[in-house]
Amino acid sequence: NKKAFVELLFWKNPTAIREMTEGYSSLREAEGAARSRAPPWTPQEEQELRELYWKYKEVEGEDIIATLLAHLPGRGRTRKQVVKQLVRL
Repeated sequence: NKKAFVELLFWKNPTAIREMTEGYSSLREAEGAARSRAPPWTPQEEQELRELYWKYKEVEGEDIIATLLAHLPGRGRTRKQVVKQLVRL
């Protein structure tokens, strides 16, 4: 890139630096790969999540997401995936 020297005159965040060094489409490719790794929720898993949420939502003093993760059967879901799915539901 012949004009890269102009970009170096301004402050950069790590994302911009990664784009400059690895190419401007590298972040979009990495995002697509990250999205494809999370398995989709099946209707049975969604129903189980709903039931567990309604069962444990009134318990005080406990982290409801940690409780849901402990009781969810099947695939190992991350905390972020469970929270995102609850918001979507």
